[in-house]
Amino acid sequence: MDKEFASKILLITGATSGIGKATALRFANAGASIAAVGRNETALIQLKEQIDEIGAQSVTISADISLEAEAGNVVSKAIEHFGGVDVLVNAAGHISSGTIENSSLEAWDAMLNINLRAVFILMQKALPTLLERRGNIVNVSSVTGLRAFPGVLAYCVSKAGLDQLTRCAALELAARGVRVNAVNPGVVVTEIHKRGGMSEEQYEAFLEHSKQTHPLGRVGQPAEIAELIFFLASERASWITGATYSIDGGRAQTCAR
Repeated sequence: MDKEFASKILLITGATSGIGKATALRFANAGASIAAVGRNETALIQLKEQIDEIGAQSVTISADISLEAEAGNVVSKAIEHFGGVDVLVNAAGHISSGTIENSSLEAWDAMLNINLRAVFILMQKALPTLLERRGNIVNVSSVTGLRAFPGVLAYCVSKAGLDQLTRCAALELAARGVRVNAVNPGVVVTEIHKRGGMSEEQYEAFLEHSKQTHPLGRVGQPAEIAELIFFLASERASWITGATYSIDGGRAQTCAR
């Protein structure tokens, strides 16, 4: 099963860091061709070099998927290069702090645009090729899609919406052979929180505190999430659709603290 994705094409957003990058490399190691989407062109070049070293084919697509036109063009660029898409992984995400009292409309729109609206656009645009190739979709959600947490209101709402988008699309597409699933990680060591405004010192304190809030006593690593995404996209998960899979060290089982 080392090359079980040979001849398959993966289109993945958020590919330049964290869960997205780990997933791109996991699929490349399994023989997939990778259409990698991100905003950081330097990081895209570095990712392509890593995929080249593995021996897989790849194309990098620089795009800001919060912009409707750019999100819409991502799928066409992947198809133009590879001829189709077998797996769509929506791994791009954005987080910032805010409550019902102090969340700005700008922050609300930024999170909903990236975490939910762009995913909808990409799924809709990719659907013709996924139907033709009987492919599947895996969305990267969050434990905050399943549970409410204080201080990250818009993020929680965006991920809850993403979970419901996953379930509704799965129900609508099941009879046509396209599966749709999501993964719901707890705290994972990525750049998302620092990009969302945390300082290095605040982030280190957050990771340390997270050892107490996750029953297994540690935070997650991107490669662990990538492995679940890989499984859900594989034929071994051929009877799974509409699932939102917790992969969170038990975080969803605890009270907010």
